[in-house]
Amino acid sequence: MSTEYLLSIKNLTKAFSGITVLNKVELNVRAGSIHALMGENGAGKSTLMKCLFGIYKEDEGEFYLHGVPFNFNDPKHALENGISMVHQELNQVVQRSVTDNIWLGRYPKKGLFIDEQGMLRKTLSLFQSLNIEIDPRKLMSDLSVSQRQMVEIAKAVSYDAKVIVLDEPTSSLTENEVQKLFGIMRTLKNKGVGIVYISHKMEEIFEITDEVTILRDGQLIGTDYTANLDMNKIIKMMVGRTLNQRFPDVPTCTGDVKMEVQHLSTEYAPKVSDVSFTLRKGEILGIGGLVGARRTELVEAIFGIRTISSGSVLIDGIPVHIKHPMDAIKHGLALVTEERRVTGLYPLSNIRFNTTIANIDSYKNKLGLLKELEMIKDTDEQIKKMRVKTPSQTELIRSLSGGNQQKVIIGRWLLTNPDILLMDEPTRGIDVGAKFEIYQLMIQLIQSGKSIIMVSSEMPELLGVTHRIAVMSNGRLAGIVDSKATTQEEIFTLSARYL
Repeated sequence: MSTEYLLSIKNLTKAFSGITVLNKVELNVRAGSIHALMGENGAGKSTLMKCLFGIYKEDEGEFYLHGVPFNFNDPKHALENGISMVHQELNQVVQRSVTDNIWLGRYPKKGLFIDEQGMLRKTLSLFQSLNIEIDPRKLMSDLSVSQRQMVEIAKAVSYDAKVIVLDEPTSSLTENEVQKLFGIMRTLKNKGVGIVYISHKMEEIFEITDEVTILRDGQLIGTDYTANLDMNKIIKMMVGRTLNQRFPDVPTCTGDVKMEVQHLSTEYAPKVSDVSFTLRKGEILGIGGLVGARRTELVEAIFGIRTISSGSVLIDGIPVHIKHPMDAIKHGLALVTEERRVTGLYPLSNIRFNTTIANIDSYKNKLGLLKELEMIKDTDEQIKKMRVKTPSQTELIRSLSGGNQQKVIIGRWLLTNPDILLMDEPTRGIDVGAKFEIYQLMIQLIQSGKSIIMVSSEMPELLGVTHRIAVMSNGRLAGIVDSKATTQEEIFTLSARYL
């Protein structure tokens, strides 16, 4: 076997429930390079990496490291042999310290006891080498999502890995943090580390990667140097067709005011303070701002997850009192949450349960028994409407790719027939083709008279699919701008107004 490549995967094949999800796929990563792995949700990217990491057992295929064949029994075996993976969905012990999370399962010892001071020194040295400014003694629960992501990347580096897989690592990072991450990646690249970089963000691919491998429907479509590619070439390889435009045309909104938020403040930290805005029938209102601006806290307060200390919410001009999410649902609201794994999914349940749970009362007969045939019918309709890739609605939701999980969650809320849909980062971790499908769905919803509030950290998305953008800064509303008339510079300026 040639040693030209640091990592080689040959003829990898994997099937679940008789459905082939990888078919003789190959991947070759050079030492000291950043190699992008791209494809639509369900293309097989995560399955490929899980086979590499010992989470799944492949049906066929070979793995080589520096030309030497290997096969890992489990993730611990992979880590001990120089392959680390930072998963898109964080899985950390949030009630333990940062240091504990980095060295969990391999605590350094002094005699019979854990060397707490030595562990702290190692963590500080690691953070210093990566330019990460986080107190290692803090609890993970006290960190923001972006800080927790940086800790997970540092943990991967701490294994002295030869190959590091980064699965959508920038999905929760600010632009400044993204550039810090890229600095870390370049440092590792210069040390000869091979990095497999999974991302749907085109701008990042062209900025940071050396080569790109593209999968579609479990098949290898091709590998090329990034310099030889452009956005249109990549999209055509990913989805099998060209997308003539990145965002669909957004119809003009002329509807009456559907919802009015007046001087809303929340009771507990992190607080939202004195926020007022209107939402019109048939409008997509974007919520922008930096990480920590409390955009999520705002939509959670409207939906009854957070306690409102003062202010009011009016729907169709009538004050409503929403103290619980069930109150919000009764008033025609739905919420697609930001952290789908933590607050959106029932991972040990199947797709049918996850699709119908928000509307479960509608399936009960007079005896309180569930009408299973109706549940099956509605789930099938949502799978087709949302184009969810799954062999069956009885598959566990956790077996789906992140993007297909998100489609199931959106389909769940559409079954409640909401008038107002709150969508918190609805396209995070979703490929360009699926994003366009969700944008088209949003347009269809507003054309049918629905109203949408969309929180997004992606500036092109906010500018491309909304009518107006309400910009949050440190829990306060910094301003509302017209999406077609504003600029990224104006939005960034508003984002920093109350910092």
